[in-house]
Amino acid sequence: MPPIYRRVCVIGCGLIGSSVLRAARAAGAAETYVAYDRSAEVRARVSELGLAEVADTAEDAARGADLVVIASPPAAIGALAGQIASALSSGATLTDVGSAKQAVLEAFEAVAPEGVFAIPGHPVAGTEQSGPDAGFAELFANRWTILCPLPRKDAPYLEAVERLSAFWTAMGSVVELMEARHHDLVLAVTSHLPHLIAYNIVGTAADLEEVTESEVMKFSAGGFRDFTRIAASDPVMWRDVFLLNKDAVLEILARFTEDLQALSRAIRWGEGDKLEALFTRTRAIRKGIVAAGQESAEPNFGRNRKS
Repeated sequence: MPPIYRRVCVIGCGLIGSSVLRAARAAGAAETYVAYDRSAEVRARVSELGLAEVADTAEDAARGADLVVIASPPAAIGALAGQIASALSSGATLTDVGSAKQAVLEAFEAVAPEGVFAIPGHPVAGTEQSGPDAGFAELFANRWTILCPLPRKDAPYLEAVERLSAFWTAMGSVVELMEARHHDLVLAVTSHLPHLIAYNIVGTAADLEEVTESEVMKFSAGGFRDFTRIAASDPVMWRDVFLLNKDAVLEILARFTEDLQALSRAIRWGEGDKLEALFTRTRAIRKGIVAAGQESAEPNFGRNRKS
């Protein structure tokens, strides 16, 4: 398969950005790669790893690229798009990998020059690790990538969406097109609220004065252990996600609070039939996720017992 793009630029070389570089290189999705990160240490490491040509500024990285992927912390995406706008070539595609899409769509619409195709994106993939050494080429394999195109119907823009879809497909993703506000509501349920709960429950356990830190560590059964894995995710990224997607998160959090109160009443009044009905329904959902290939069916979620 011939390369999809001539020159791909990745701005931000943490887990996702470095994985894009690795996956695209493995797939032969572009002829050349250039990267930039605001951290000189990260830039040096990307160069050592041989992932891409490394530029000294974001503008230099974007100049001449026909695909620019902003993989910075979410709150910085809009500012970076504005910073590199004058360096973007006509006909180039500008995209991102953030978890909140309406804010990015509005930022892109405001700064993207005429002739540049702005297409917000979100690969629904990741780990709790961060940094350029944490990336790997298989991160996006059999995982969804959601693209949230602007409300444009002109042929060149639609062709750019198809081309970006092909890029993600080449890296192993299953691509879905979705309206930005709908994306934010869906991800508030499937990703943002679970992270908020994880951060909260781990913080609650740490704050309980009658439970020592050693006991929390010693008796970390599967449920609490998995919460701590989620709660180990990048704090800067998740701070930004909750602030950028606050309307959808608060809407889903209100619904969750109502459901939690109903569950509390069922426990208080010994309504075992209601508890069993809920647990049966949620168990079926878990089986559906496994059947859809979004999780391992192996015992212990496929994780090594020593991990």
